Amino acid sequence: MESPPPSTAPKTRSPTPVPALFRVAIAPLRAFFQLQTSSGILLALCAVLAMAWANSPWAAAYESLFDARLSFGVASTHATFTVRQLINDGLMTLFFFLVGMEVKRELSAGELRTPARAVLPLIAALGGMVVPGLLYAVINAGSAAQAGWAIPMATDIAFSIGCLSLVGSRVSHGLVVFLTALAIFDDIGGILVIALFYGTGVHGGWLLAAGAVVALLVALNRFYVRNGIPWLLAGAALWFTMHHGGIHATLAGVVIGLCIPSRPTRPGREVLGDLSVYIRDCTERAEDESMRGAQLLYIEERLEELEPPLNRFEHLWKGWVAYGIVPLFALANSGISLAGMGWGDLLSPVPLGIIVGLFVGKQVGILAFTWGAVRLGVSSMPGGGSLSQLHGVAVVAGIGFTVALFVAGLAFGDQPAVLNEAKLGIVVGSLLSALVGYVLLRFVAEPAVAV
Repeated sequence: MESPPPSTAPKTRSPTPVPALFRVAIAPLRAFFQLQTSSGILLALCAVLAMAWANSPWAAAYESLFDARLSFGVASTHATFTVRQLINDGLMTLFFFLVGMEVKRELSAGELRTPARAVLPLIAALGGMVVPGLLYAVINAGSAAQAGWAIPMATDIAFSIGCLSLVGSRVSHGLVVFLTALAIFDDIGGILVIALFYGTGVHGGWLLAAGAVVALLVALNRFYVRNGIPWLLAGAALWFTMHHGGIHATLAGVVIGLCIPSRPTRPGREVLGDLSVYIRDCTERAEDESMRGAQLLYIEERLEELEPPLNRFEHLWKGWVAYGIVPLFALANSGISLAGMGWGDLLSPVPLGIIVGLFVGKQVGILAFTWGAVRLGVSSMPGGGSLSQLHGVAVVAGIGFTVALFVAGLAFGDQPAVLNEAKLGIVVGSLLSALVGYVLLRFVAEPAVAV
């Protein structure tokens, strides 16, 4: 198609002040979302907002909003749930879906792809899970609150990495990678704990159905299915069967994430070789716009085959999870009413066990297990850092928030007063770990040596 003559070409209008004002208005938002710590900051703001809301004159509105009951169904089949349950049991499935994809990415092409790279953070993660769990169990021995032993085991990746970013180059990149890998193993451990200890009783028939859905997901993986609709339908079926099978349904997200193909549909050399003819023909026939458009569309579709489905889905959902679902989860679950509480309540077994587990157990377990592995020659010091740097990172790993709150809800969901105490322990233990870890890394530990 020929381009219109200059006389008929649309005239360009001078820009109006509105777009300029709009750009100025959104500039702070763009700058915020470009920050490495933006998701952690938003998460913290939602937690603070929930705390303030739950202790304000509008506290009843907070509870009414998240305890409001919803109903969904067709014909005579209906499911009834609260807004909080929709967030915790429904939307958080997407959080675990992202966790599953991140774990697979690290195992297939990241820092955990070889045993040599994975062994030290695995050992450190074991120490960071076993010692906090034991400390909590000892403090709550003989009471019904022992069900919360897994609460202080988790490390929150967003908060912990955000805390390290505040000290900048004083921590080596290797230690940042070490903490990331450690937190991923923590997630794997937390997933196993939730599956094994926080179910509602196993139902064999439903689990067989879930196994059939998993087989379907494996088939989707083998055939490199890129379209999201089959994954969505199979994921919904897995969530439903796992829910009725007695395993917490959010773990369906992990299974789906682990099944997403992590490699390109076709080798890059093969795709580019096929396209060379089309690219040359498109260049030679530049005057034929309709033919060139079709060829460019074909080239674009073939180039998409170079991007693994894992990367595409992770890129698609990461923003929604980091800036939507997880902050919403924090808002719905961090509203701790402090009415009638005093400083002495922190010494109650449940909050004390969580605080000691996060702040003491995490750093002792990670530091002892890592240092022991280094001394035994299993691996060298992560990132070539010093012992004081490793200590600071181990303290920061005591920031447990998202998964800790999730496990607390599973352990004490039917005991609101105990759940409130557990949330208080999570907030205080995480805050202590963040502040002390920052001080150690910023003012005490030797700065990283530039290589």
